[in-house]
This record gives sequence, C-alpha cells and structure tokens, in this order.
Amino acid sequence: MTAVTAAEQSATLMELAACGSLEMNADRAGDAGTIADLLPTGTKVYVNHLPRNALSETLKSLDALRAAGLEPVPHVAARRVVSRAALKDFLQRAVRDAGVRKVLLIGGDDPQPSGPYRDSLGPLSDGLIAECGIQEIGIAGYPEGHARIPRAALERAMDEKLALSAAQGLSPYVLTQFSFAPTRVIEYCAELAQRWPALSVYVGLAGPTEPVRLLRFAQRCGVSASLRALRAQGFGVARLVTHTDPGDQLQAVARYCAPRRACNVVGVHVFSFGGVREAATWMNRAIGGGALSAAAG
Repeated sequence: MTAVTAAEQSATLMELAACGSLEMNADRAGDAGTIADLLPTGTKVYVNHLPRNALSETLKSLDALRAAGLEPVPHVAARRVVSRAALKDFLQRAVRDAGVRKVLLIGGDDPQPSGPYRDSLGPLSDGLIAECGIQEIGIAGYPEGHARIPRAALERAMDEKLALSAAQGLSPYVLTQFSFAPTRVIEYCAELAQRWPALSVYVGLAGPTEPVRLLRFAQRCGVSASLRALRAQGFGVARLVTHTDPGDQLQAVARYCAPRRACNVVGVHVFSFGGVREAATWMNRAIGGGALSAAAG
C-alpha cells in the first residue's frame, strides 16, 4: 500500500468533515440558525424521530433548516409510524415545503409497532418512499452488530433494501452507528466495500459531550462491546471522552481513505446527543483541519 503523507491525510480528514452531516432534535427548530452560522451552506442536517415526537412535529425543523440554507434529512423510524396515510402526508409535505430529497430509514426500538411497519423494510417495500418524491435513502449500519438482530439477518436485509432501492430508482447509502473502536469501524467499512462495492458510507462519530451522557447514549445505542473493551484497558468514565475524542475517530477514517482513490467512505456523521452547538463547532474546526492538530496534540 502506498504510504500516506501527513498532508494527504490532513486533506482527506477535512474533506470527510466538509462532506459530513450532523443531527438535531425535532423540537429544536431554532438550532437551524446556530448550525448555519458555523457550517457551510448545504450541510446535511438530520432531524431525529424520537418516541416523544410524531413525524409531523419534525416538519417545523425541516422547514427551518431549508430556510437557513442547509439540507434537511428526516429520520423515519418505521415502528413509530402510526399509519401509511400519516407517513405519506408527512413525506409529501416534507418534499413540497422543505425540499427534502433524502430520508434515513430506521426500524426504531419500540417494543411494539405503532402502526403497519415492523421494520425499515416496510415503507420501502410498499413503494411509498419513491412515490412521494424521495430520491435517496439512508440505511443504518452497525459496526459492532445489533443487540437484537443477528449479523446474517442484517446482511439479508441489506441485500433486500438495495434491491428494492434499485428497482424503485432510489440511491441508497449507509450511515453507521457510532463506535469507540476505530479498528472495528474500518473493518466494517472494508466489509461493505467488498460485498457492495458501489455503496457509499457515512461513518458515525460520537460528538463532544459529557462522559456520563455519552455513556448513557452508548448503552442505549448498543455499542457496549467497545465500551467494555475500553474499560478492560483501564479507561474509566472520567477518561472516556478524552480517549474517544471525535478527532481520533476521524483521523482513523482519514488514514483508511487517504491511500484509496475509490474509498467507499464519503463523509462522517456527527451524533450530537442534543448538543448541536458543540457538534457544529467541532465540525467547523475539523473542516479547517483543527481536528487533526487537536488529535495529534
């Protein structure tokens, strides 16, 4: 493999950040202005779909993001959709009013579905996504696996989603869950590239946040394997964030991408955990190369 110079790695790191995205809460439409002040026009901002929010409640945030010059991307948690009609109405309004072109389809962790969809294949299988004018769909990827879904089942579901996307003229991409194990993330990206060479990947990073809050989200999101590995190395709660600074994760991804002309990773996605200003400030610094210097220092 060709050796990567520091300049090449730095350029790749900044490009991954510049092509990246972050997320915001559905009930915080005012955060759109904060993000727009810190990040380039057209930055993708995902609006989450939490159990406390109906899909229709995200429309205000989607509209605010578009008005601020950003690209709004709604989450659609299939198990939280109350009816096909409600999803159709939401998608049509999002496309018409906020110029939404892509959605992130997830299953949602609710014990019982609120409507007709048991998983993220549902809204895709019945053709509703393409019917409403969506052009791209994000598919969740799990570098550490899924707590309740076997790996073989995840791979079968990926095959089916990609086939359905192709049949409906949709462009799919993968957005991965965050992890504290950069090596595993890189291995996962390489596995995706080998099995589905044309599939673009956005690598999820845990954004800057307080240690206790980060641990709570990590346990909720099923990344306990890398947490256990860190603790086995002697990393307690107080040192966790320092060790897992997003810059370290981004630097590892940049090392993976820099020597490859056709790397499947096209950007990063910063999970903000409600701290949008902190996440956007960190991305701003990363786009200017500050994340590399901070990680190196």
